[in-house]
Amino acid sequence: MATTKRDYYEVLGIVKTSTSEEIKKAFRAKARQYHPDVNKEPEAEGQFKEISEAYEVLIDDDKRAAYDRFGHAAVSGNGAGGAGFDPFQNFGSFSDIFETFFTAAASGGGAGTGTRPRRPQRGAHLAYRLTVEFEEAVFGSEKEIEIPRLATCPKCEGSGAEPGTEPQVCPTCNGRGEVRRTQQSIFGQFVSVVPCDRCHGEGKIVTTPCTECKGDGRIRETRKLAVKIPAGIEDGAQIRLASEGEAGPRGAPPGDLYIEVNVKPHKLFKRDGNDLLLDLNINMSQAALGADIQVPTVDGATAPVKIAPGTQNDKVVRVKGMGVPYLRGTGRGDLLVKVNIQIPTSLSEEQKRLLRELGKTFGEATTEPQEKGLFGKLKDALGG
Repeated sequence: MATTKRDYYEVLGIVKTSTSEEIKKAFRAKARQYHPDVNKEPEAEGQFKEISEAYEVLIDDDKRAAYDRFGHAAVSGNGAGGAGFDPFQNFGSFSDIFETFFTAAASGGGAGTGTRPRRPQRGAHLAYRLTVEFEEAVFGSEKEIEIPRLATCPKCEGSGAEPGTEPQVCPTCNGRGEVRRTQQSIFGQFVSVVPCDRCHGEGKIVTTPCTECKGDGRIRETRKLAVKIPAGIEDGAQIRLASEGEAGPRGAPPGDLYIEVNVKPHKLFKRDGNDLLLDLNINMSQAALGADIQVPTVDGATAPVKIAPGTQNDKVVRVKGMGVPYLRGTGRGDLLVKVNIQIPTSLSEEQKRLLRELGKTFGEATTEPQEKGLFGKLKDALGG
């Protein structure tokens, strides 16, 4: 018993007045729903064949007109519904359907569309590691570096062709830089576009290569550059020099040069943002009685630091405006001086006698929890 076929408009969920775009849209939605790669239900393959059969008829103006007039009988022996109809002959998988459809749509749907050669790719970026002294990073400097790179050939000016000759239009793509491949499917004729293998998408080929660069358009050179190190730059920071990278092929723009700055450590100073840290070692007498001390600065001069009487270990004294200049702005950070009180490990007999006498005036030892200050440490050093 023959199976009665459903109306093709009903199969796609459209009406008889639907446009071609509406038919395509309906088919894509149905195909996405019922293609066996996506839908694993047993009846999915049969439903997909049904919507493909309906689409093949309704998207063709002649077949559609015949179907509208005579029904299934008008097309049963002419492709759709015939014994040899198989939608998978044209589309192997779910992704094939949409890849082919959208590739054709993006290319304009036909082989006659004009195209332009691909724009030459920009030259490669380069990286360089530059080591500077601590003071150079603080106050800024200018350094000269040498960079090996590909540069535009001065003889052919980047064309790759011997002077007096010109690159020729690629005979494979006729100067378009791409070739088109036509594919027949149930959607009709579709075109995929790929870069030309012969001219690599440039649209031209060099028939007489430049003897200097062997047709590449670029030569290897070592270039000297003056690099300005801004005051206040930090270790690991990058400086970008635009267009100082490698030249692009066939006159394309050059890449950039990225310089990573590595700052050598200083024997006295450490950096904390825009502040500088300095350790200051003082003796017990200076800590107990106070003192005025000159400390070195990164400028190469000295600055006065006042040690208050009774100063404890690890006390930090701030010297304003003697740190690192702000990279973006005006002014400088501060110099932070950390006090380290030196307890002697070797004393003369006279020093021991005097310190014992002094220690007697500090009172007896106590077990009460408290921060051990200078004189507590002094008593420990003297053995109580």
